[in-house]
Amino acid sequence: MADKNTGKPKFFKGVKSEFKKITWPGKDDLVKETVSVVCVSAVLAALIAVFDLAIQYGVNVLMK
Repeated sequence: MADKNTGKPKFFKGVKSEFKKITWPGKDDLVKETVSVVCVSAVLAALIAVFDLAIQYGVNVLMK
């Protein structure tokens, strides 16, 4: 019967080698990407709000 702990050191060595392959973004790239995500989220929120109000108005008109 195999020991349950034999795979752990091999797993963590693999994780360590994969972390060495990561290229982390610089500060400028991180700021640009964050601003992009916030702007796109705000635009989508506004679009959803407009669609919601239009559908709500349409339903209210139909219910009268």
